[in-house]
Amino acid sequence: MPNSPSDRAAGDPYGRVYDLAVIGAGCAGLAGAVTASERGLSVALLDTAGRIGGQFYRHPDPAVGAVRPEALHHDWSAFAGLRRRLEAGDVVHLAGHHVWTVERQDGADTRWTVHAVTGADGDGEHPVRVQARAVLLATGAYERQLPFPGWTLPGVVGAAGAQAMLKAGLVLPGRRVVVAGSGPLLLAVAASLATAGARVPAVVEAAGYLGYARRPAVLAADPQKLAEAVVHGAALLGHGVRLRTRSAVTQVHGTDRVEAVTVSRVDRDWRPVRGTGRRIACDALAVGHGLVPQIELATSLGCATRRTEDGTHALALDAFQRTSVPGLWAAGETGGIGGAQLARVEGEIAGIAVAAQVRGEPGPARDGRVRELRRRRERLRAFAGAMAAVHAPGRGWAEWLDDATEVCRCEEVTAGAVREAVDAYGARDARTVKLLTRAGMGWCQGRTCGAAVACLAAGEGHLSPPPSPERRPLAGPVPLGVLGALDPSEPSATPAGPAEQPDTDRPDGNAGPRD
Repeated sequence: MPNSPSDRAAGDPYGRVYDLAVIGAGCAGLAGAVTASERGLSVALLDTAGRIGGQFYRHPDPAVGAVRPEALHHDWSAFAGLRRRLEAGDVVHLAGHHVWTVERQDGADTRWTVHAVTGADGDGEHPVRVQARAVLLATGAYERQLPFPGWTLPGVVGAAGAQAMLKAGLVLPGRRVVVAGSGPLLLAVAASLATAGARVPAVVEAAGYLGYARRPAVLAADPQKLAEAVVHGAALLGHGVRLRTRSAVTQVHGTDRVEAVTVSRVDRDWRPVRGTGRRIACDALAVGHGLVPQIELATSLGCATRRTEDGTHALALDAFQRTSVPGLWAAGETGGIGGAQLARVEGEIAGIAVAAQVRGEPGPARDGRVRELRRRRERLRAFAGAMAAVHAPGRGWAEWLDDATEVCRCEEVTAGAVREAVDAYGARDARTVKLLTRAGMGWCQGRTCGAAVACLAAGEGHLSPPPSPERRPLAGPVPLGVLGALDPSEPSATPAGPAEQPDTDRPDGNAGPRD
């Protein structure tokens, strides 16, 4: 927040032009910020949270009284190292800053203006502006949810949400928790919950793990991932947790909250196999089907995207983490889901590249450290691609839904209403469904229901629609009072990037290959 120690040390943090503004203080943002600062740049680090670390290194406030918060994390030493470098450097950390748009102001010296709202929930004190010569987007990801009957009952939480509850508040979502969905995060969540004292009767994985065995070279290139899987597997085995693959929670039972779930076998397309449903008693369900890159801010600026192996969209980046819009870099999950280690590597590459450009130094391709980081990034990206392909949602998952199942919780739009829009009114895409049913018009702006709506609209098409070609000036919720408080005498900003959205189905967008 504006009265944090780092702000006081910098005087007025909004009255200067920084060399670099970093948006997001997770693994990628921290690595990029400290690297650029150590190479001589003035850096502002903006983040919505009050504490650094992002979602991966989310840890409890000191008031919670946690004695060893690092016990709930892997590779805590890497985060501790970044934290020490941040504290020892000159980065201005602006916590509690909710960025809602970024503008480019052209002139003799092109600058970027980052607009944010301060306060714990973005509803607080006042709007602020941070100016910089370059911007690094490290906005992370959010959890992908696929609906099923009963998923709106109290006691159903996101898998990543359950882990966040445990890390930030030392709170369990229930005493007997089924963990379900797809992706390696499930193993980590289940192991954490079981270690913390929850009874985990089953981990329900819709995909299988044989897909990894078909990629031995990728597995051999990243032994750390295998080691993590062994650690999680040993923890689950020690707590008697049963792993059920090729299965999914197809219904939640209960009146006022979760009382049980039905777990059904699914085929390779995730269609439920009739007659295989089994009921498991529980008082909570932690469910998630992977992560989705949070790229709304980037696409509002015209950045090119690419479709990933699991059907989502990520930013198309070059070898040095540059987006297709000059002056904008990105790192971490915005370029595709890959985990904390990859995010740190990409953040460091971006920090070095920005420093070279701002200071007018030789290109980063000549930097030995960059060459080493790029080799590491390629290994980690290869594993991330394999992971995305193995756990990509099957096209038949929509058969879990009956017509009464709410797909959009914000606007209470059911699967039946979406199907009616498609069958009776000819809707063939998520945008048309939204206009006909209001699905996706609520507070989350389609982040929760977008994948489901897109899939229902397209039949057996992609789970994630391409980003809208329209430039949305607001990347997140912002009070009307904030817009009204903007000074109209400020120089008008021009939209960044090309006039048209590039072909998002090209593997490299219009930004060239990643490397």
